[in-house]
Order: sequence, then structure tokens, then C-alpha cells
Amino acid sequence: MALNLLSPAEIKAVSFLDSTKSNHHHQLNKLPGAFTLKRKDCGTRRIHCSAQPPPPAWPGRAVPETNHKSWNGPKPISIVGSTGSIGTQTLDIVAENPDKFRVVAIAAGSNVTLLSDQIKTFKPQLVAVRNESLVDELKEALSDVEEKPEIIPGEQGVIEVARHPDAVTVVTGIVGCAGLKPTVAAIEAGKDIALANKETLIAGGPFVLPLAHKHKVKILPADSEHSAIFQCIQGLPEGALRRIILTASGGAFRDWPVDKLKDVKVADALKHPNWNMGKKITVDSATLFNKGLEVIEAHYLYGAEYDNIEIVIHPQSIIHSMIETQDSSVLAQLGWPDMRLPILYTMSWPERIYCSEITWPRLDLCKLGSLTFKAPDNVKYPSMDLAYSAGRAGGTMTGVLSAANEKAVEMFINEKISYLDIFKVVELTCNKHREELVETPSLEEIIHYDLWARDYAANLQLSARRTPVLT
Repeated sequence: MALNLLSPAEIKAVSFLDSTKSNHHHQLNKLPGAFTLKRKDCGTRRIHCSAQPPPPAWPGRAVPETNHKSWNGPKPISIVGSTGSIGTQTLDIVAENPDKFRVVAIAAGSNVTLLSDQIKTFKPQLVAVRNESLVDELKEALSDVEEKPEIIPGEQGVIEVARHPDAVTVVTGIVGCAGLKPTVAAIEAGKDIALANKETLIAGGPFVLPLAHKHKVKILPADSEHSAIFQCIQGLPEGALRRIILTASGGAFRDWPVDKLKDVKVADALKHPNWNMGKKITVDSATLFNKGLEVIEAHYLYGAEYDNIEIVIHPQSIIHSMIETQDSSVLAQLGWPDMRLPILYTMSWPERIYCSEITWPRLDLCKLGSLTFKAPDNVKYPSMDLAYSAGRAGGTMTGVLSAANEKAVEMFINEKISYLDIFKVVELTCNKHREELVETPSLEEIIHYDLWARDYAANLQLSARRTPVLT
């Protein structure tokens, strides 16, 4: 497919949502009680970044090098964000497979109690605590430990954990742009990345991917959807990937009629039909912003064009994602929803590690019964148009989208804006950023516009109709 490349001047001349996917139609103004959009009529033009796009982490195929090293003893890893969900599940895997993995360094934020327990159990050589004021408390908690680890406080400590000389793979479980600098440090030190930090690619892709290629570093996806795609592309010949199909649960409102969305309360958005998660990710599942962000990640990870990345609602959440090959075959990865499996695969790739049936229940399709699918509704989920638009604009726009959404969700949870206002806050922020879009940003520019987007979104005022407006 030929690309219609627009110059930066042309990008600024059209409205942000004129870059939506060709078979998507902007529906924000059709939501009940929602907003009136004033957009220039630009026909069917789509915005594409005029700069050379960054190389994908995996060009639609995954083949280990012939000189790939197999580990005779435990593989040394470090964990950034050891007390969070990703970090604790990673340590569960290490505890179950002490002959396969060992922990050489861990970094945490402020949960000193859990961190001290992890140190006593896994005996890392180096520990970082981002909250510098808690270092003395951590040392006191470790007073009875004979072989004490080196402790480095603050952001520098987290960076040192990420680039620990003995580590081969770094699990990046820290949330937000705070995970960017440690990930960059790990890449520059030649460490493979078990990627659980979305901002690494969504915000940092234009900078991080060329850096990873320069240092010959592998970026291995630790979230379930992208791990599913990664597993499906194993051994594909060059050019075989045709389409990526991301599955989505549909969130709290998958069975709601659109006209009820104007009445959504915070408690409604937090009632996920499948499982219990944190507030932010549960709201993102309800809006489908989580899947829109995964579309951007899929583009950066596998090099698929946005026209060839689709979203499908799959309520059972058993198929974690699919690919279509050039000959129209569709390959899928199935399993019970369990984040430990994709985390394990990032740590063991290209090998497969045996898992006990006791702690890793095997999938029983007969017991499951049926799998169903339906197309997502663009009216119900305007986030899809916003995400595809940001992806096509490229550069710093994708990071701005993510940061604006995070701030908008925070404001919704705090009942400062309505549910439908989340989409408008994100669009207003992205529209404003068109004036300063950077196509090939530095790390400093990525972090700057992440902070800018949060500040801009937070300072949007509300009219009497509770619709965000500029003042």
C-alpha cells in the first residue's frame, strides 16, 4: 500500500482526527450529551509522519540467532518495579524455577516492607529504593541480614539496577514515563528487555527502537496480547505477516447501549465483567483506550501498518490475540488469563519451560464451551479513532495521547469530569499538540511532552455542560 506522506506543515493544517483509520469515522460528536466538533473538511486524507519511521522491534517474524546462548545455570535477571504486579509475579516465577533464573538486582518505589522480604528471599546484589527518604527504614528492616546488598537510593539507583553488569535480561515493571530512563540505560548496557512498561514504546518508540537496534538488544513483550502475537510469529518467513488481530474483553460497557453512556458513574466503569484490576486499567478497559494503546505498541513492535491492525471484542478473554499470514491462515494463542505466562516467555525465549499443572492450570476447551467475537462499536469506543490518529501522526503524539488519557482517567475517577469527557480531554490535548509535534524526538523531548500533556489536560476547565473547554 502506498503511503500518502504529508509534510509537518500539512500535518498542522488538518485536524487531529482527520488521520483516523480509513474505515473508521469520528463519532465523538454522536455520543449522547457529548460535544460538537469544529473540524476542517479534509476528505479522506490521512496523516502520516513524514520522518523515517523507527525500525520495529520484530519485523513480523521472530527467529533466534544461530549463536543464541543457552544457560547451563540460572539466568541472571534484574527487576525494575519489584513490588508491583509485574515484579511480584516475576519473582513468583523465579521462586518456582530457581534452577532457571536468579535475581541479581531489584528496584522498588516505596513499599519497604515487601521490598525487605524480597531481599531476604532472593538475595540480590544490588537494591534501589526510589523514595530516598525510606533508605534508613530499609536498612533497619535488613539489620538481621548477614550478607547485605548494596543500596542506592533515588532514580540513579533504579538506573544502576537496570544496567547491573551481571544481568542478562531486565524486567521493566515500573509504571509510566518513570520507566523510560532505566529502560534506556539497560538498552545502552546491552541488556535484553522483558517489556511491561507501555510508555517505553507508546511514548518512547521513536527514540527507543533505533537505540535497541544500535545495541543489538531484544525487546520481548510481557503483556498478554503482544506476547500472543510474538508467540504466533515464531519462525515465520520474512514478509509472511499480513494482519494483527488484537482481542479485547470490551470492558464494563460492552453490553450497554450507547445512549446510556452519558449516565455512567465511576462505580459503573469499575465493574469489569471478567476480573478485578486496578482502577486506571479498569477504566481504560471500559473506554477501550487500553486496546488503542496496544494498537500503537503492535505497530512499534512488529512493524505492521495501522490499516493492518484490528481490534475484536472477545468476551471470554481466552484468545489473547491472533495474526493472519499472507495466505489468509489465522494463528491464535490461547490460555487462561494469567500474566505469569507472558512474563515467563520473555524470560525464557526462545526456550519453553515446563510448568506444573498445580500452579499453572491447563486450558480445557471442552470445559470452556464456546468462544465468541464481535466488532467494536466506534460510537461506544471513540478511543479507537483517537489512538489510530495518534499512531499515524507519529513522533511525540502517541506519548501525548497516553499521558492525556492517564490524566483524564484520574480526573474521572476523582469525579471532576464525566465519563464521556475522557475522550474530549484527550482529543483537545492531542489537537493542541499538533502545533509542536516532534517527529524524531530525543528522550528529553519525550519526557517533556509527557509532562506537558498531563499539565494541559489537568488545566482544561469545565463549562456548565461539564464539557472540557479552553479558557
